[in-house]
This record gives sequence, C-alpha cells and structure tokens, in this order.
Amino acid sequence: MWNFQEGEILYFNKPLHWTSFDLVNKVRRQISLFLKVKKIKVGHAGTLDPLATGVMIVCTGKATKRIEEFQYQTKEYIATLRLGATTPSFDLETVIDRTYETAHITREGVKQVLQQFVGSIEQIPPTFSACKVNGDRAYALARKGQKVELKPKWLVIDEIELLDFRPDELKIRVVCSKGTYIRALARDIGEALQSGAHLIALERTRIGDVTFNDCLTMDEWNRLIH
Repeated sequence: MWNFQEGEILYFNKPLHWTSFDLVNKVRRQISLFLKVKKIKVGHAGTLDPLATGVMIVCTGKATKRIEEFQYQTKEYIATLRLGATTPSFDLETVIDRTYETAHITREGVKQVLQQFVGSIEQIPPTFSACKVNGDRAYALARKGQKVELKPKWLVIDEIELLDFRPDELKIRVVCSKGTYIRALARDIGEALQSGAHLIALERTRIGDVTFNDCLTMDEWNRLIH
C-alpha cells in the first residue's frame, strides 16, 4: 500500500493542455483527500509545456528530496516540427508570424543539419519560457508585448534521429540534458535549414530509465486513488 507521507515516486503521462502545475495540484488534492490531511508535500521533476505530453515524475512526502536527482537525468523526446513557418513562442501557443521557402530542403540535408546539434551546444531559451528576467517570468513579459533578451545556456544533446521527413514537416527523436528547450531547438533547426520551423507536437518518452510504458494515465490514477 502507498505511504505518501513517507514518500512515493509516481510516474504520469501528462495530458495535453495541462500545465505541469495542473497535474501536481490535482495529485496533491487527491492524496490529501485520500489521507484526510490538509497538507502533503508533492512536487515534480521537470516541467512540460501545456502543449507537450508524456513522462512526468511526481514525488510525494520525503521523496520530494529526490526531485533534483531526477531533474538531472537524461531525457528523451519525440518532436514534430512544421517547416516553412515560425511563431513567437516557437510552438502552437502563438500564431504564425513569418513564412519561408522549403523547396530546397531535402532528407539528406536535414540529416546533415541535425548532426550539427549533437554534443555540447549553446541555446538561447524561448522568450515564452519560465526563465526569470529581473524577478519576472519571461513568458509573462512576452505576453505583455515587452521585449525580452535571454542569455544563451550550455546544454548537451546526446542524440538526434530523423524519424520521418515530409516537405513541410519533420519528426525527430532527441536525447538531451536538463535545461534543453525543444521549442528552441526547432527554431534553431529551421534557421540552420535556411528556412523557419516551429514545434507542433512534443512527447517526452523517457526520463532516466523511466519510460512512457511505466506511466499512469490520469484515468488510471483516478481509479487507483479512489
């Protein structure tokens, strides 16, 4: 039986359109009702954007001390990129602001470009991100129309594999370190292809050894906790 206060590590498949906080808040509330307590520590290891799905590790009670350990584990994503167009948020949160030619893009050209991103690289985080600028979240400033300048950060991309290529769309598998923004990677791939790109789907398939197959859906969790 669960011992949520002593500490449990739970694996979830985050639903589309939920924030990471939505999931943690829901789990915390359900555990509190289950235990008939007012407060219980619950936290997650690694934020997913609302438009992303997939593996989220949630820790309860004393296990929240292990959150940082999980955050630093390697992550794997399956990402779908739309070629020939960009958005301010680098995904579908905002509307297309520019379009570009794609006729020159080939499968072989894409494979060569992807290899440029393998290894230790610098990446400028998205303006629409949770990075802090003078104490404010960058996305909050961006949504107000304010100009935001973020400094590049070093990260490691272990693998990039081209899974599918169409004239206006790519599907890739990315294995990377903590702090990697796949949306920013989409932007940079578009630029390297002398075009533009933005993210239209993202699924986190692994954190460390925890895979998608280890995860509970919210429906499965709801049945277990009631």
